[in-house]
Amino acid sequence: MSGVIVSKFGGSSVANAGQIEKVRRIVAADPRRRLVVVSAPGKDAGDSEKVTDHLFNIATDGEHFRLRGKKIDAHQSHARVIAKFESLIGELAIDGADIIADLAADLASAIDGRKRIDFFASRGEHYCAKVIARYFKSKGMPTRLSLPEDVGFIVSERFGNAKVLPCTYANLRENVNTQDITVIPGYYGITQKGDIAVLSRGGSDLTGGEVAFAMDAILYENWTDTDGVYQVDPRLIPEASVIPELTYKEIRLLSARGFNVFHFDAMVNCKHKNIPINIRNTNNPDAAGTMIVSARTPRETAVGIARMDGLASVYLEKDMIGETVGFTQELLDIFKSFNINTHHYPSDLDDIAVIVDQIDLTGKVDDLKKAIHERLHPNLLEIHNDLCLLSPVGAGMKGTPGIMAAAANALYQEGINIEIVDQGPAQLSIHFGIHQKYGDTGLKALFKAMLKHKDTK
Repeated sequence: MSGVIVSKFGGSSVANAGQIEKVRRIVAADPRRRLVVVSAPGKDAGDSEKVTDHLFNIATDGEHFRLRGKKIDAHQSHARVIAKFESLIGELAIDGADIIADLAADLASAIDGRKRIDFFASRGEHYCAKVIARYFKSKGMPTRLSLPEDVGFIVSERFGNAKVLPCTYANLRENVNTQDITVIPGYYGITQKGDIAVLSRGGSDLTGGEVAFAMDAILYENWTDTDGVYQVDPRLIPEASVIPELTYKEIRLLSARGFNVFHFDAMVNCKHKNIPINIRNTNNPDAAGTMIVSARTPRETAVGIARMDGLASVYLEKDMIGETVGFTQELLDIFKSFNINTHHYPSDLDDIAVIVDQIDLTGKVDDLKKAIHERLHPNLLEIHNDLCLLSPVGAGMKGTPGIMAAAANALYQEGINIEIVDQGPAQLSIHFGIHQKYGDTGLKALFKAMLKHKDTK
């Protein structure tokens, strides 16, 4: 299996017939690209919603869009899904009457409960893979379709967030043939009882990573609609450039703090086998993209700045917090009991702050405060809303004097007060909490101080 490349194409890469032709050309350009993992079709000019969202809407009888304030009922979603695949088949000029018939039958399935949602949600990837495999064949490319249910991509019964089971890797090695181009739908697997279960949203990345791990790939390509991972959001700072190389640790820190470019779970097994991951642009295949590797020699201090908006700080004061064994754990258990995810919890001897997504506190503030008072008896308990977290990240920051001072001074020069500051113990990241209204200004200030090249005007 040596020499095989796994190429995963996201929703924007398969959104319409023109994009699928780009995918075909990319795959044909390198004979090592034998394993192709595809997402469901994404948004395009014909529909501002993703196919997967329409499928969720059908499965929930319109509730999926109702909860988002969108007036699209289940019947409309059904019509749009069928129309999308009819359009793909027609524009690609392939024989697909059987595909449409099978899709219509699946969308009429009488499955109940959570299993219904997962089954319907998986149909975007399932039928997109069928269309692409058939299109490749029509162009003379030796191609086979390998569905998760056929090759033994086995997952847990945790519907909506299924986990890949270890037996999957041996199954893939035994059942996936790399002599031809193999097209595999992402996002879903099959339980040991034979039910369809989906991974978390964005799970096609995970499918690709698991396939790369199982097949000992030399490279895992993740094709999307961006040239790679940028230093900061280029929509806010157009002069930001693509980062050519990142370590797994660096992309982990960036991804966890707002860089929504890649499903981190997809990297875990690739990291174990030192399989590099290349994030590339389907619309600009000549661009080298960003390579994610196990180790690199940094030529800079910070490599990127992540940003998280809409945060809140739950602040406690109590004498002897620092000397009370288990205090922090008990506090975090309270947040867990309310299903509130925590990001940071900087502390001192007699106080601690827990940083959370502000939206997660909706409808829970009074009960949360009551639980904290009853179990921990703080002297003071306050909640501070409207925070923004800016996080410079980079392997070159470790052991470099003056990094925090330079960053803090950049914010000071803009008149921005630092509400919270926390440095990661590995010295690869610093987290500055500032008021939300200063988010744009603070990001630009940190970019200028830490990332902007001296020759950039």
